[in-house]
Amino acid sequence: MTAVARTDTSVLGRWWWTVDRWTLAALGMLIAFGAVMALAASPPVATRIGLDQFYFVRRHAMLLPVALGILIIVSLQSPLRIRRLAVFCFIAAAALTAAVLVVGVEIKGARRWINLAGFSLQPSEFIKPSFAVVAAWMFAEQRRGEGFPGNILSILLYGLVVALLLLQPDLGMAVVVSAVWFTQFFLAGLPLIWVVGLGAAGLGGLVGAYFSFPHVASRIDRFLDPSSGDSYQVDRSLEAFMNGGLLGRGPGEGQVKLVLPDGHADFVFAVAGEEFGLIACLVVVAIFAFVVLRGFGRAMQETNLFVLLASAGLFVQFGLQAIVNMGSSLHLMPTKGMTLPFISFGGSSLLALALGMGMALALTRRRAGEIR
Repeated sequence: MTAVARTDTSVLGRWWWTVDRWTLAALGMLIAFGAVMALAASPPVATRIGLDQFYFVRRHAMLLPVALGILIIVSLQSPLRIRRLAVFCFIAAAALTAAVLVVGVEIKGARRWINLAGFSLQPSEFIKPSFAVVAAWMFAEQRRGEGFPGNILSILLYGLVVALLLLQPDLGMAVVVSAVWFTQFFLAGLPLIWVVGLGAAGLGGLVGAYFSFPHVASRIDRFLDPSSGDSYQVDRSLEAFMNGGLLGRGPGEGQVKLVLPDGHADFVFAVAGEEFGLIACLVVVAIFAFVVLRGFGRAMQETNLFVLLASAGLFVQFGLQAIVNMGSSLHLMPTKGMTLPFISFGGSSLLALALGMGMALALTRRRAGEIR
């Protein structure tokens, strides 16, 4: 692709010279590291639960080309097509999320997955990026001043999404969606009184979740007082980082993956810390920070409010998901079953992240003279 001439007017040629290649390269590094971690962390987990040793590796290898295809194809689209795609995906994901509550598979007390053609799909993963774009559209239309009730519609859609997530229940994803939505509302010109009101409502919601959901109360209690309950995974995670030191024990030499139930998914960062060390983990953190800050920089140069809000929301979501996963592994916050973007194993998460970052790349492309 480096040999593509600036005079190339093909679809790929125009894409190559307008897309943010630095962000694309950073995402490529995360995806490549994720492939390495699938080989390093998942075989012991598969063996422990009675599957073929390379079961998760093969599934990751099968889904990775699909995810890359989604990322590239979506990033080729115009902002108008991204908006239409987001509306379609949001409607489909919301319908499937509602269906999950009736016919979904219950795992560990939560109904979040539905079997479609032999593939276990978590529809709520696709709500996150699609709702960020739809909410941005609503806020932008409100600001156009043509009487469109964008704020009200956005609030109603937000209430629907949070209700569906809490019924599963999935408080962590509800918090991430809420943080992204609030950020977009704030950037769109949220009145100060609304800031105070929504902030108070958010705090009230968290307090209510603590008293309404036993698993939420248990995780918060264990975070504040590890001796109050089972903290096995967090303890093993912290041991892994200590054993890894600066340079790690070496690829394949880690021991925590042999005993950590979610070493290939929620706690993959701990496996990386033990095998590759602190320096490698800091490099991963730096790449995530680069993607988010670079995305913000590109978004803030936009004059189109929809593009600004949508891309900012997508990058906030990407960074926040990484913070939650890494913070949980380091016992900096209560544990939450959330994947590390492009690194943890998880088919639905991988495809949804590819969709979200494909939309972010499409929205931040340089399009001189194009109507947005």
